[in-house]
Amino acid sequence: MRALWFTAGLISVALGAIGAFLPLLPTVPFILLAAVCFSRSSTKAHDWLLQHRLFGPSLRDWEKNGAIRPSVKRKAVFAIAISWLLLLSLGLNPWISAVQFVALACVSAFIWTRPNA
Repeated sequence: MRALWFTAGLISVALGAIGAFLPLLPTVPFILLAAVCFSRSSTKAHDWLLQHRLFGPSLRDWEKNGAIRPSVKRKAVFAIAISWLLLLSLGLNPWISAVQFVALACVSAFIWTRPNA
């Protein structure tokens, strides 16, 4: 089972890294998932992720208090808004755009309601 968790963690890190460059693929959920997977499979991999230069501070804030830094909140909501604008530019069915808007608005509200780190 540990090997399965570890593999899921590696896949999550890879998807998170890809998401850093693709605007419609989220990075943070995959990195959070990787942290969970590594915590169940490999202390060494989990510690590596927590000490990572880019991901570590936010992961430590989240694991410790479920908190998000205000600067990270602003960046996340900005990225969400840009993603939705990109979706709008595709000329999708208005219902699809509306559903996306509601989903992204809920994610944004969740982000803003987390405690500040």
